[in-house]
Amino acid sequence: MRHEIHIGRNSLATDLGVEQGGEASGPSPHDLYDAALGACKALTVLWYAKHKDIPLQGIEVSVERDASQERAGIYRLSAALSLTGDLSAAQREELLRAAQKCPIHKLMTEVTTEISTTLSPDIGLLSKRLDARLFADVADPPDRVRAVIRHQQ
Repeated sequence: MRHEIHIGRNSLATDLGVEQGGEASGPSPHDLYDAALGACKALTVLWYAKHKDIPLQGIEVSVERDASQERAGIYRLSAALSLTGDLSAAQREELLRAAQKCPIHKLMTEVTTEISTTLSPDIGLLSKRLDARLFADVADPPDRVRAVIRHQQ
């Protein structure tokens, strides 16, 4: 079940858990979705603290999922921030407000996402184009990210 994900020059693996027929050799798609929220909150808080000269020394974001009602249309994520540094209570609250405004949080809660799924004409051709792009100094425009997920046996 393991798949390799290529985004620009970066790559990582995704897989399903053993109980779902995978080998648990990488995070599941749900894990990646949840982790995107945590990563965005961490990066947003770090960026904000740097630009506001807030003495943040470290941040850890823990994201917990409650998917018990996912089939009914409710998917709950709870993000807890651990902040280190010589921070006042007001600065901690300011950083919490910044975390709540991270772009992925907004994307998950305020945006209508439209998804189009099509069949590519030839997977071999797609792989050749991907390999050529991975090693070329060609960048996608900043508002467009190309993710290619590949599985081969």
